[in-house]
Amino acid sequence: MVGSLAGPTQWSMVRESLRRPYRVTMPMVVLVLLVPLYLFIPRLGYGRTPHVPAIPLDLRIPLQPVWVLVYGALYLFLILLPVFVVRQEEHIRRTVFAYLTVWMLAYLGFYFYPAVAPRPDEPVTGDGFAFWALRFLYSSDPPYNCFPSLHVAHSFVSALTTVRVHRGLGLTAIVSAFLVGLSTLFTKQHYILDVVAGIVLALMACAVFLRKASRHDIPDSDRRVAPTLALIVMGIVVVCFGCYCVLYMLGFGI
Repeated sequence: MVGSLAGPTQWSMVRESLRRPYRVTMPMVVLVLLVPLYLFIPRLGYGRTPHVPAIPLDLRIPLQPVWVLVYGALYLFLILLPVFVVRQEEHIRRTVFAYLTVWMLAYLGFYFYPAVAPRPDEPVTGDGFAFWALRFLYSSDPPYNCFPSLHVAHSFVSALTTVRVHRGLGLTAIVSAFLVGLSTLFTKQHYILDVVAGIVLALMACAVFLRKASRHDIPDSDRRVAPTLALIVMGIVVVCFGCYCVLYMLGFGI
């Protein structure tokens, strides 16, 4: 991805970075408490007719179950990446406020503009891991809370805060965020306008809170160790992916 294999000195820097105290603040607690509300917002609008923010191009995008692997793996990578590479307290604070802004504005959008996902009317049939994973996604994620795409907005905030630590890694994260956006379309989780709104929401939040988070304030040691920390995140994603493979082989949910 970025950089070369870490030597002994690099690994000592990694250990030092991971051992650095990570202060839990009230905004972080609020952010965590906001997450479960995602499941309850559709109930607040029960009885209202959901919107369908479709444009003609949406009808030309086919359902491609293999994209569910991108939808899950890259999103998990982008969720975890800032936790590992964003290490300066002021940078962390600004990133958390950007996340809070995205989540709260997205929740307002979900409530005042309830929208339904463009999932197929018929159950997804087919053999193989991708079809199984897509059915698993559909069964665990309600087809509401679509506009704007919180999946996309969260991914872009993660990428845009990472680019301030390490440019190469950040650009990789931005490409990953765009792929996450595409995956939401090919899995029929979102419409194009949902994705665009999610990107705009992330850009607005970052413009407000990350504008003064200068790359020049990042210590050189944090910048040098960031690619190795990203490899650790990738390892965590691979382990999680392996767990899903085990569930698939055991016939879970089928």
